[in-house]
Amino acid sequence: MNIESRTKALEGNVSHRDMANAIRFLAIDAVEKAKSGHPGMPMGMADVATVLFSRFLKFNPADPAWPDRDRFVLSAGHGSMLLYALLYLTGYEDVTLDELKRFRQWGSKTPGHPEYGHTAGVETTTGPLGQGIATAVGMALAERLMNARFGNAVVDHFTYAIAGDGCLMEGLSHEAISLAGHLKLNRLIVLFDDNEISIDGSTSLSCSDDQLARFAASGWSVRRIDGHDPVAIHKAIEEERQSDCPSLIACRTVIGFGSPNRQGTEKAHGAPLGGDEIAATRIALQWPYQPFEIPEDILTTWRAIGVRGELVCSAWKDRLSQIDVDIRSRFEAALDGKLSSAYADAIASIRARFSAERPNIATRQASQQVLDEIAASQPNLLGGSADLTHSNLTHGKSQKPVRRGLLDGSYIHYGVREHAMAAAMNGIALHGGFIPYGGTFLTFADYSRPAIRIAALMGVRVIHVMTHDSIGLGEDGPTHQPVEHLASLRAIPKLLVFRPADAVETAEAWDCALQAKNRPSILCLSRQALPTFRSDARGANKVALGAYLVASPEGTRDVTLIATGSEVAIALDAARRLAKLDIRAAVVSVPCFDLFAEQADEYRSAVLGRGPRIGIEAAIQGDWARWIGEDGEFVGMTGFGASAPADVLYRGFGITAEAAVAAALRTINRHGSRRIDQ
Repeated sequence: MNIESRTKALEGNVSHRDMANAIRFLAIDAVEKAKSGHPGMPMGMADVATVLFSRFLKFNPADPAWPDRDRFVLSAGHGSMLLYALLYLTGYEDVTLDELKRFRQWGSKTPGHPEYGHTAGVETTTGPLGQGIATAVGMALAERLMNARFGNAVVDHFTYAIAGDGCLMEGLSHEAISLAGHLKLNRLIVLFDDNEISIDGSTSLSCSDDQLARFAASGWSVRRIDGHDPVAIHKAIEEERQSDCPSLIACRTVIGFGSPNRQGTEKAHGAPLGGDEIAATRIALQWPYQPFEIPEDILTTWRAIGVRGELVCSAWKDRLSQIDVDIRSRFEAALDGKLSSAYADAIASIRARFSAERPNIATRQASQQVLDEIAASQPNLLGGSADLTHSNLTHGKSQKPVRRGLLDGSYIHYGVREHAMAAAMNGIALHGGFIPYGGTFLTFADYSRPAIRIAALMGVRVIHVMTHDSIGLGEDGPTHQPVEHLASLRAIPKLLVFRPADAVETAEAWDCALQAKNRPSILCLSRQALPTFRSDARGANKVALGAYLVASPEGTRDVTLIATGSEVAIALDAARRLAKLDIRAAVVSVPCFDLFAEQADEYRSAVLGRGPRIGIEAAIQGDWARWIGEDGEFVGMTGFGASAPADVLYRGFGITAEAAVAAALRTINRHGSRRIDQ
């Protein structure tokens, strides 16, 4: 029997109410069994979700990663059982009834909040409110960009997001909806769970915003409907799919719908209903079935919806096979995300040029030259900046800007929206087809941090170019001088933080970031010029080792000077001064702590040496102790910076070759390997 016949055979006369109640009671029962979770949101939005999945959403449980599927983002991630119930009902292999019974348990496919890469059918990790809607903006943007390149035949889908009051209260939502409205991302539809309840109680305790007016002011099409009326829901989605701008449908719902004693109150939000209330809810909603029991006709109807997606997916694959071979090849290469052979030649060329010319330039300038070299060879590289293009130097000369109605470009002006930029880049990476990077100042990493953390948790390739990386930026002063940021970012698991010391290391850091397909990266780049000390860039990428010997004395070393970024030059100067005192100092550059930590013990020991060690970085000490040991000393910052020229600041805060020499002499004396008169 073919797919079409199977679909017709499975379709029945099950009511909308029964289909929605299947979602409600799977959520109720799973939360009750776990004794933990949020039943109210799935109960309230079950009607909306039923209409969306049964009438509009384009998806295929048999091929969850099908490129032209609609994207569904549960921004209100605490209501995860809404999504898990739908994945089970429509036939996703990952989410069985047993997995629903293991909700929130160790090793289950149904964690407390949806996690990308953990459960098939989950498009993005959500939970921190606002992240989902901003990520959805990135997905919708990627869809329009891919459509502009490859046409309707292969790229023609919507992004739907369910967001709650909390998502819209978060400041991130303002940045995201402003960007989406500006770019007229008309394939984005946000379904607002407008239940007027937050954890503390009524939303009127803290918020009196007119959300429809707010979205309309950002250029969205808006409307309010009864979120429990399937006809109204269907009409609204159908009409908003024709809009020429993004859409907000405010669905007035009752949280905990059907619970006689808890619906419409915060008591339905974040705790199991309890046995007595569940029994009363079964009576109220006329659901006389046992926990986790879904009648066969209801399950069959839901499964038919999933099977129907196979037909649409199959038709898409037929269209893909019939388009021009060159277009198809470029489309598949973009989705694959691999680096091109032309890229390999381009990155090798810029490494060789830097090592031959040994320029004295800021690493942000070196980064721009890398982009100029590689952007044309890697057409899926999608850049941008949060209104700091001419400071971050993130615009490659071959890149056209993305504008409303002109979506074939490869450089996005995100405006002063660092958080939305970071979250949108997550959505772009998740959608597929592009390798996103975006620029801002390192001190503004604090604005981006929640989205950076989510990127690390998901394991997606997103590249943050963060310039003005230390007190070396000078006169702008302590508000703009990052001192704690390197330590803070290095603390995020799976995030690669690069601080290159010269032009060659900058090119190699870019290569590492682009090669890291399952990890986000941050390139921390200098404002001030730095000398290039690498004169041979042939062979393996040294930055990929995390740390390596830049200078090694003859014989047994007396001390090891370890530095990053702009302070490697200081370490080299200090080593030369120590040599005049007959002190044999090795110099180690550590462009990436995490990559160095991942090397074999033998390699790390060979690089660090057995003698005393000095760490040098224009930042707070943070995690340096693991490299310099208990007997080492750290030359760096102990507080905030100040407003002055860079050279004055380095002298004033004692981050100099003289300070490094003095620290080395003290440490050697304490270590007892030699006695040095200071």
